[in-house]
Amino acid sequence: MKKTETTRKDGQVLVAAFYKFVALPDFRQLRDTLLQRCESLGLLGSILLAAEGINGTVSGPEEAVRALFEYLREDERLGDLHYKESWTDEEPFYRMKVRLKKEIVTLGVEGVDPNRQVGEYIDPQEWNDLISRKDVRLIDTRNHYEYNLGTFKRAEEPNTASIRDFPEWVAENLDPESDQHVAMFCTGGIRCEKATSFLLEQGFKGVYHLNGGILNYLETMDKEDSLWEGDCFVFDNRVTVDHDLEAGDFEVCPACRMPLTEEDHESPMFELHVSCPKCFDRLTESKREGLLERARQIKLARERGERHIGSKPPVKDEKVTPEQA
Repeated sequence: MKKTETTRKDGQVLVAAFYKFVALPDFRQLRDTLLQRCESLGLLGSILLAAEGINGTVSGPEEAVRALFEYLREDERLGDLHYKESWTDEEPFYRMKVRLKKEIVTLGVEGVDPNRQVGEYIDPQEWNDLISRKDVRLIDTRNHYEYNLGTFKRAEEPNTASIRDFPEWVAENLDPESDQHVAMFCTGGIRCEKATSFLLEQGFKGVYHLNGGILNYLETMDKEDSLWEGDCFVFDNRVTVDHDLEAGDFEVCPACRMPLTEEDHESPMFELHVSCPKCFDRLTESKREGLLERARQIKLARERGERHIGSKPPVKDEKVTPEQA
């Protein structure tokens, strides 16, 4: 059964997640103009540009978000660009970034091209039937910490730290001859497109992926018909969303962006606004001081009733954040 459309509350912020694999040989020239347009609209978020396409999440007033997509669709290559939307009470981002990348999904394998071939798209209404079949292997292509927060019933966990680890897992755990049907899913669908393209390159035949990812499934399916269990990790300050696409109760470490558990909070290596056991040993003193200053600025901005747009980004070699492809 299709879920009824969720209506927003007054004052809520619109969050739009989008991507498209499409040849963008001029992606470097697109960056500055796109950043300027986002900033002029008052949007916050992060967008990746690469020769293989575009991937991003932005947030802001409804009219501003819709104006951005009208602008993007003026480029005929992005004319059919779609996005998944949700609503939140507070801005989930601190700043607006448009970054250039070698790949919008960093698989690290030459020759894998979703613009040339991908697996079969399965809409949410047909997904349950597919993944309930005994002859189908269901693979969660996300990272291990995402899997631990929520996943589909029967889903296998590759236990990867990033999508770069996926090819190695496939080589050790899947076989084109014996695994005739492989279904995969991820948050918004982008990692699955790259993963299905990779499997097809490896000789697999029956390769499927959830159209629009988990977010589309949660938006479409009623809870009573759902095979999803838990929350879905999202790469913004909401941390997770539940089946109603409302912000969950989790928080992340400000240094490494890993979800925090009760055990993490009780650890002697946990320091509020600074670090957790997962990144304690990797945090430099300058990064620690920067995080403390950022926390102070956020607190002062809230006390003044203002929106803090973020402190100066850390130096590249001090970054300890995970890959968020």
